[in-house]
Amino acid sequence: MLGAIEAGGTKFVCAVGDMDFNVIELIEIPTTTPTKTMEKVQEFFQQFEIQALGVGLFGPADINPNSASYGCITTTPKVQWQHFNILSSLKEYLDVPIVFDTDVNIAALGEAEFGAAQDVDSCIYITIGTGIGVGAVNNGKMLHGISHPEMGHVTVRRHPDDHFEGGCLFHLDCLEGLASGPAIEKRWNQKAMLLEGRPQVWEIEGYYIAQALMTYILTLSPERIILGGGVMRQRQLLPVIYKHLQAMNNHYLVFPQLEDQMANYIVTPGIEGFSAIKGAFYLAKVELE
Repeated sequence: MLGAIEAGGTKFVCAVGDMDFNVIELIEIPTTTPTKTMEKVQEFFQQFEIQALGVGLFGPADINPNSASYGCITTTPKVQWQHFNILSSLKEYLDVPIVFDTDVNIAALGEAEFGAAQDVDSCIYITIGTGIGVGAVNNGKMLHGISHPEMGHVTVRRHPDDHFEGGCLFHLDCLEGLASGPAIEKRWNQKAMLLEGRPQVWEIEGYYIAQALMTYILTLSPERIILGGGVMRQRQLLPVIYKHLQAMNNHYLVFPQLEDQMANYIVTPGIEGFSAIKGAFYLAKVELE
């Protein structure tokens, strides 16, 4: 039996599955304090005899196995979780192999192995919700360097009609500061789900997302882009993103994906809601083997 944790800023999704990556049981736990949240995580996994555990964690996080702070959340805006070592906490009661990466990296892996990117060799997965994160997979390997990617904090040009100062605690008006769910709520004084019928909201949102995608395409040249997270449940965003991205590209990169096949290039998750869980199962099994 395999275990998986998608540790997000809003909730922890914990699951157990079989060796064919099928979910047997799953629970959602609100992300409150480390003590309360991890108590609930422990209660869940103590019901099962898992053989390995895959963990995807909201970042920034230390994912370098040779680092003294490996397994720690670092400079997160969630102050109570800063420098909390989730790996050490799990090892207190789980004597199994544990493999650890960011939630968006394992979501990208899940989509590459089981979802919307099975037919290509490279993809990026972007979650747009409480925060904005980006994971990348190339030929079955997640992208790492001195750390994991933090592409949710790239700089974007301000929309001419947008006067919101930005909501990122570190950068103010980076992509996350201007286009995350909380940024939408602060700008318009309403939650995104209540703004569905207001085109200006999604015009501005799509403008920022398209800028980020143009940067990612120019930098990484992914074969597929997957847009997930709560904000992307607003499906009217997709044609706005396509429109702005084509205008920004201005026929510079001449690929069918950016000309007449964009709807097959920039897509929503193939296993929505399970991208990270399936990716974590996959990592756990690879670690076990």
